[in-house]
Amino acid sequence: MAIREVVIDDTCVTIHECDNLGDPITGRAITGSWLWDSALCLSEWISKAVANNQVRISGATVLELGAGTGLLGLFAATSGASHVILTDVGSLVPNLCANVGANGLEDLVQVIDLKWGEDASMLGQVDVLLLSDLFYDPEEMPALAKTMHSVWTEGTRGYAASEVRDGVDECLKVLQQEGFESHEVTLMTRPLNRDSAETALFAVYVISRLSYTGLDSEN
Repeated sequence: MAIREVVIDDTCVTIHECDNLGDPITGRAITGSWLWDSALCLSEWISKAVANNQVRISGATVLELGAGTGLLGLFAATSGASHVILTDVGSLVPNLCANVGANGLEDLVQVIDLKWGEDASMLGQVDVLLLSDLFYDPEEMPALAKTMHSVWTEGTRGYAASEVRDGVDECLKVLQQEGFESHEVTLMTRPLNRDSAETALFAVYVISRLSYTGLDSEN
């Protein structure tokens, strides 16, 4: 297990990574068990947007889907959120809990085993929805959208980040077909977390739900 101290402006978040965590069925590594650069990009963008009064985190209920190591949600918790919910598949829940404890945020942050496609309406009012590096497989987007619809209300605001790579545009097209629009707000090139000699391009998006007739009444 690797331990990282991630500094975003003046905030330090402790992150445990489990490099040896694998799927018990396929044997393949579970990629959400380590820190991805999109989470860093979106955390940094949100920090600046909060300072410029473009994004409100203070007092908000924040939900992170596909949280992985939980950096985004943990950063939100240290930035004034009143309640943060981190969700991911069951195998990642113990490490998410460890990261919550490592930052002393047990009173603010809740960890839940949640798969895309499941109804998350039991979580109640969600003010801010965070998505980091989830746009990798177009076939997964209908399930992601279903869960997003289950928590989205008129006041919900969504923010996402992704490395710019093959498949992202197709994922965003499917999300639009499923009722969610993405607006790219910035592009940034940065050194990769795991190899600072390499760089990649990342995009940050504001996510909104399209107002299709009957959408709110059906979801």
